[in-house]
Amino acid sequence: MTGVNRRFVLAARPVGMPKESDFRLETAPIPTPKDGEILIRAHYVSVDPLQRPRMNASAGIGRTVNLGDVMMGRLVGEIVQSRNANYREGEFVEGMLGWQEYALSDGDTNRDLYAPGVTKVDPTIAPISTSLGILGFPGVTAYFAMLEIGQPKPGETVVVSTAAGTVGSIAGQIAKIYGCRVVGITGTDAKVDYITEELGFDAGINYATTPDLEAAVRAACPKGVDVYFDNTGGPIRDAVLPSLAKGARIPLVGRIADMHDATIKLVPDPQIHLTRARARMEGFIVYDYVDRADEARHAIAGWMRDGRMRYRETIVHGFENTPATFIAMLNGANIGKALVSVI
Repeated sequence: MTGVNRRFVLAARPVGMPKESDFRLETAPIPTPKDGEILIRAHYVSVDPLQRPRMNASAGIGRTVNLGDVMMGRLVGEIVQSRNANYREGEFVEGMLGWQEYALSDGDTNRDLYAPGVTKVDPTIAPISTSLGILGFPGVTAYFAMLEIGQPKPGETVVVSTAAGTVGSIAGQIAKIYGCRVVGITGTDAKVDYITEELGFDAGINYATTPDLEAAVRAACPKGVDVYFDNTGGPIRDAVLPSLAKGARIPLVGRIADMHDATIKLVPDPQIHLTRARARMEGFIVYDYVDRADEARHAIAGWMRDGRMRYRETIVHGFENTPATFIAMLNGANIGKALVSVI
């Protein structure tokens, strides 16, 4: 196949919030698959919070992106050339194949810890974009973090931070399906309206306009917080911990609050709250559950079919807008999954 492949590479390691100049748009010939390989034309490219630590010299969890490398990220697209008997041209796949319009894969299905394996996507089940969101790793994250660590029980109170984002919105709806009272914390009044009016959360708190977040959580959760689904760390976590109920469970899923700050800072010691409530705080990495991913996808797809699970996507058109969309997502501009439409 002749033509040009556009791709974004990491040009500089960001200091604080990334800038568009931290990325460089390059062009190269569209690659040609060798025996056993497939060539994929991207339809959608994903922007996700976990891409931010990948840009640091030390990623903390997983591997970092080297300067000059194609920016790590997921895409879903169509197989346009196949030299692998397990894949046909015209099929759709999703994988960690980078911010580029065309990508090669050897067809490996290994998805462990940022591996570039691919998964076939069935466009008859849902739009292929959902393979990067509600039916992709964000959905798998919400499902297992909530059910395996959060263990919600009917009548309990569940609090979810970044509640209007991909993972938070799914996690909150799962808690509702399991009979819980759900309170979402998010950053705008429009997002509060979204989670309460469209997703069925029982209450929402706009942390950006709430002068005393700890008091607001206490008022919204008069019986205490049984499950805190922590997508942020930082000040939001600190405001929720004093309201923990006895036996509370806290899945640690994200830390976007301090993702852009490389300095070491003192934070309130959570031990007093964990000890008082006999609470359990546990870290979550989705790749621990990669072998069970289909379990989550099947359950969520079923809830989507019967109307108990809703989703929204914020889609920006134009591959050239990928870095700006990524930065906007980190600043909370999206509702639901943030995506870039490539074609």
